[in-house]
Amino acid sequence: MIEKTVQLSILFTLFISMSISAQSVFGKWKTIDDRTGKPKGLIEIYEKDGLMYGKVLEILEEGKEGKLCEKCDGELKDKPVKGMEIITAGEKNNDGEWKGKRLFDPEQAMTFRFKIWLNPENSNELKVRGYLAFIYRTQTWLRVEG
Repeated sequence: MIEKTVQLSILFTLFISMSISAQSVFGKWKTIDDRTGKPKGLIEIYEKDGLMYGKVLEILEEGKEGKLCEKCDGELKDKPVKGMEIITAGEKNNDGEWKGKRLFDPEQAMTFRFKIWLNPENSNELKVRGYLAFIYRTQTWLRVEG
């Protein structure tokens, strides 16, 4: 009987830990262009010192794999987009959303305020909203397993 209880406890713990990891904003995400519906890149979102960061792991658009940030100014000018930090120091709110002041779009060389949250109906979809004054645009990114 004790052995059965231990097995059930282990299974329950595994189930809970898998559920929690599936519910996280952290991990790898495929960006989808909200205008064309085509994949654009692979982004890793990670936590450092309790804040959210994101960097470009891969460019998925054919012919743009080695893209440089041509429109960028300063130290980012003509630097590879692959490896670039595009989300900086997002803070988590009590409602589970992450907000911050730097979501960088290397294609436009523009920085936006942002809000990021998991789709409450599908935890494999990440909603990424960039704000410029009162105007905003929201993309849906798709979780990449592994």
